[in-house]
Amino acid sequence: MAQNTAAQQTPFWYNVLLACIKPLYRWKIKQRAESDALFQQECIERFGPFQPAKNLRAIWFHAVSVGETNAAQPLIEHYLKLGHPVLVTNTTKTGQARAKSLFLKVPYLDLFQAVYLPVDQKALLKRFFNLYQPRLLALVETEIWPNLIAEAQQQQIPCILLNARLSEKSAKGYGKVRRLTQPMLQQLTWLLAQDVATQQRYVDLGLDPVKSQVVGNIKFDIAAPEHFVMQAQQLKQEWQLANRQIITLASTHAPEEHSVLKQLQSHLNSNPNLLCIVVPRHPERFDEVYQVCQSLNLKTQRRSLQQPIQADTQVFLADSMGEMWLWYALSQACFVGGSLNEPGGGHNILEPMVLNVPTAIGPRYFNFQTIVDEFVAQHGILIGADAEQVGQQLLTCLEHDAQAQQLVTQAQRVLQANKGSLQQHIQCLDHYLQQTISS
Repeated sequence: MAQNTAAQQTPFWYNVLLACIKPLYRWKIKQRAESDALFQQECIERFGPFQPAKNLRAIWFHAVSVGETNAAQPLIEHYLKLGHPVLVTNTTKTGQARAKSLFLKVPYLDLFQAVYLPVDQKALLKRFFNLYQPRLLALVETEIWPNLIAEAQQQQIPCILLNARLSEKSAKGYGKVRRLTQPMLQQLTWLLAQDVATQQRYVDLGLDPVKSQVVGNIKFDIAAPEHFVMQAQQLKQEWQLANRQIITLASTHAPEEHSVLKQLQSHLNSNPNLLCIVVPRHPERFDEVYQVCQSLNLKTQRRSLQQPIQADTQVFLADSMGEMWLWYALSQACFVGGSLNEPGGGHNILEPMVLNVPTAIGPRYFNFQTIVDEFVAQHGILIGADAEQVGQQLLTCLEHDAQAQQLVTQAQRVLQANKGSLQQHIQCLDHYLQQTISS
């Protein structure tokens, strides 16, 4: 495997721009903070002086949000089980909440730490690296920052882009700032790409072709956490859901909740067994989505208020964090959001498929183009042109068992054919971890 090139300085204009927008960034954090204490904590983690390091020489995974954290989950779990300390940084609040819900528990309490990624300024990152002294930096999917990568290079810490994906649209964006992008990519130690198209886009942007390989998508190696499956069975009994027909609208954005619920509204009113679980992508929209349900006169219960699903519940608003597997495990059909809205892009379709849930999405799924295309080719997923068609597809899955089962069977074939990326990721990380021991 190739070695890193010498560290390069990031452009002057980039660092000036970061300094100019830093006050605006702090203001934005304050606006969304739930309390002054949480605001202060987030500022400490993003701007310094930083949280004390629980462990030095940890394996550092950086995952921007929920999807990337989920993708890294089997890798993180693998190294924690081996007794390696792990540091996870996130960019978003939802990503950090997901990381903590997965790993900040027995038996990993002493080995695991999760904090926000510092702002991409040289001085801040130098202090962060010196404080935590990581053995290796693993960036997940698309989260690359110029000063972050440059500082890893400066401190001779291997920096690997895992499960890399890059859409054509994103590649064009990076191409507009080639003087920033090319040096950044040249300083990566290694890149593990999901597909050939991603690999070529990175090479076209400046990555050395000998510093990458195509290993498939690690998300195909996921498995449903057993405790969520068991919890779903328990809730089916407690909430008397055995005879309910349950559709989940997952990772939704505005106006997807309103548009799909509008299509299902008459069926929810005429069929007392039909139930819709709505899981908005962003927690700051929970109250907004509740108002959407109220505007449609749908009997709605809320997870955040610990309200159970009752016999007359039409919509259950899953306004909680880290429980997506639970809602999929209760479902007989699902819609994965971020695919009907503008500009869209889509979210992970593999989680419901692992649980044998027939899955529908909208037409805007460019963030997961290669994955979705495989399922389309094998007739393992439903693509709706608009909310009306998506609504009808979901109802068809409930009403026609044979069609739904055929969809599930084809999806399982695609899942099985694509397994194996996890082991290749582990082999690569082990290679560089071994180098850090011997160096």
